[in-house]
Amino acid sequence: MREIVFDTETTGLDPKTGDRMVEIGCVEMVGRVETGNSFHAYYNPERDMPAAAEAVHGLSISFLETKPKFAEGVDELLEFLGDVPLVAHNAGFDFGFLNSELERIGREPISLDRMVDTVAIARKKHPGAKLSLDALCTRYGVDRSHRVKHGALLDAELLAQVYVELTGGRQIGLELAAERVTTSIDEGVAETVSERGGSPARLRREPRPHAASADELARHQEFMAGIKDAIWAR
Repeated sequence: MREIVFDTETTGLDPKTGDRMVEIGCVEMVGRVETGNSFHAYYNPERDMPAAAEAVHGLSISFLETKPKFAEGVDELLEFLGDVPLVAHNAGFDFGFLNSELERIGREPISLDRMVDTVAIARKKHPGAKLSLDALCTRYGVDRSHRVKHGALLDAELLAQVYVELTGGRQIGLELAAERVTTSIDEGVAETVSERGGSPARLRREPRPHAASADELARHQEFMAGIKDAIWAR
């Protein structure tokens, strides 16, 4: 199954008060495996950038005002997103901004039925634990040492790894039957092919001697005898 993991950066917290989306990063996955396909874009928000927001993602208005407006790149974005599930961390926030931008230019919003929220998944799996992306990266050993500031594509790449762990880890769907998943990309379309057969052939190894030698036994006895006040001798 194809899924898109995505993240956004914005001018603030609420699109209803005039905040805008300024960056989006998307990572394609098929069968919970990254295909290498991604989408990344910056957008001119047509407004100022509050200092608090710039401190989070480092995107200044002088940088963004040279970028295209959302309306100018929306078709390319929607083509990449397709009609598959969209995975985000605290997904209501990202969906809210994405749909606000779509509605602003008269386009149909993305159905919330496609929303997969990794915060909700993590809350069920780790009740009471910290649920930030940083905390989950630490929990699952995902390297985030190169994450100095928030960045939509970088955060989407980190979240893709966390999402795999949240939904079963690298051995998702482990079964007694052998399963091989092959991901192929043909003209931008990724497909997953699963082949299941009988019990997998096992590599048989010759038995190896594992009994202690006479010399090893003697050295062990010598070591044990040198232990003073051993509890087994009381």
